[in-house]
Amino acid sequence: MIKTLTLTDFRNHCLGRIETLGRKNIIITGPNGSGKTAILEAVSMLGGDRGMRGAVMTEIARFDGSGGFSVFANLQDDTELAVFFNNGDTNRHAKIDSDNAPLSDLANHLGIIWLTPKEDRLFVDSASDRRAFFDRLVSSFDSPHSGRTARLAKLLSERAFALKSGADDKWLFALESQIAAISVSIAAARIRYAAELNYFLENCAVSVSGQIETFLLNGTAMDAEKKYLEYLGNMRDLQGDKMVIDGAHKSDFGVFNKLLNLPVHLTSTGQQKSILIDLVLAHSKLVSAKTNKKSIVLLDEAVAHLDENARKHLFQELNSVCAQVWATGLTTEIFSGCDDSVFVACKNGEIFNILAVE
Repeated sequence: MIKTLTLTDFRNHCLGRIETLGRKNIIITGPNGSGKTAILEAVSMLGGDRGMRGAVMTEIARFDGSGGFSVFANLQDDTELAVFFNNGDTNRHAKIDSDNAPLSDLANHLGIIWLTPKEDRLFVDSASDRRAFFDRLVSSFDSPHSGRTARLAKLLSERAFALKSGADDKWLFALESQIAAISVSIAAARIRYAAELNYFLENCAVSVSGQIETFLLNGTAMDAEKKYLEYLGNMRDLQGDKMVIDGAHKSDFGVFNKLLNLPVHLTSTGQQKSILIDLVLAHSKLVSAKTNKKSIVLLDEAVAHLDENARKHLFQELNSVCAQVWATGLTTEIFSGCDDSVFVACKNGEIFNILAVE
């Protein structure tokens, strides 16, 4: 867990420092535009990727981006992590215990997952949004998964180009063999993750559906790969966009609310938000059980759309997860009952530790 977080020239924060005081829950409050979400974004970058907004680095640096920025964290075990961007650089850089390190090495120290208001419509938006969200969760549990999905997208583009260019059958077969193998690996990882996650879920259940997932559920991985390879060979007449064909790039995730006996997309906004939080907290339990690593969970506008009972359930769940939770909200009052917390106030880019609650 993070003991201290220091931001320098990050968004609207000139210089800010947060002392977590060893608490599990860090509650950040303040008016709109005060820099609450920027703090969560800074924490998210300590996971090694571009952060929960996926922003361009020069947009993150304070003012015009010419001076760069830095995010520094001291962890509970006294490991020091830093991410920084300097004027003139094209990429971010990382340091671990003051030594230069690849950004990917940061994930060995912190597993970070997040929910933002963007995900509030996850269950009613497109399948591609749900796929991206769940694939991010699968990747934090099975680290090669993100590489596989990126590789699949590249191979599908290469196949579409090869078809339009009139490539010979041998070249196409070689491409399709790679696509079939990696697609089955992706589908198998999704099925395995959903099954593992469901063990930690009480109020809902996750499923994954798609052509290759169906092949896997009705046979072996070898059978699924063979069937999909045959399918690709039979679909060569479709030379249009890669999304015309079926496969792991078109699979979808479903979530069922067991309390209401309804698919989640048919429930209210507040009920959907509650299930989203349940999913992320169950994920942190899964990661802890399987990897013995603690997660950092970021909840932007954590209690938006939640009624009093849903907030009470959330706070109870926060106490049971093996994770440090960073959450934002407008006022401290709505977090009444959230134990083991430190409250942090934001105002015009300034940060103040104001209260610790046992």
